[in-house]
Amino acid sequence: MRLVLLGPPGAGKGTQSVVLANKYGLPHISTGDILREAVREGLPLGLEAKAYMDRGELVPDKVVTGIVAERLKKPDTRPGFILDGFPRTLKQAEELDKALKAMSSGIDIVLYFATSPEVAIERLTGRRVCKSCGFNYHVKNMPPKKEGVCDRCGGELFQRPDDTEATVRNRLKVYEDQTKPLIDYYMKQGILKRVSGDMGVDELFKVLSKIFSDAKLS
Repeated sequence: MRLVLLGPPGAGKGTQSVVLANKYGLPHISTGDILREAVREGLPLGLEAKAYMDRGELVPDKVVTGIVAERLKKPDTRPGFILDGFPRTLKQAEELDKALKAMSSGIDIVLYFATSPEVAIERLTGRRVCKSCGFNYHVKNMPPKKEGVCDRCGGELFQRPDDTEATVRNRLKVYEDQTKPLIDYYMKQGILKRVSGDMGVDELFKVLSKIFSDAKLS
């Protein structure tokens, strides 16, 4: 089962990816994680990406897709994988298809988490992150036992600068503008499934399980 999860910030892609990965035994692959891993391991494409990041520039689509393609060649992806938030642009989607075709592979389903701005804003502005271990909390949905203190390590919790309401609204607008061509691209391929990102984790998982069952992927 080879999946791509798309959706705006606050859609719950990361949370659902973990649930799906645990349920189906698939690697959860996020662009940020593999970029950092490629840099840490000193891989050629990782070093190329680092040069762009060090200059404060966006890493070119071809470099990002190359790093993702290398990750997808690892043995643990043979039963399938979950790509979380990648591709982000039409060019990345086209490059990814080329790379997978060269591996005699392809994407089975693209899940688009359609999420209302109100829900996304509530989720993101309420997020708090531990400065020490990086664990995420939410002031309403998953508060710590003691306000401002991490349950796991006792570290201080903080709100990320990009989780303020004004910044979140701008991020949502940028995502919508950037992603529309991508949604159209996968819709034309007949592999896009639109689900509601406004649902709770368990409710959404049931919907996704039915999609996989109907597609004979589970």
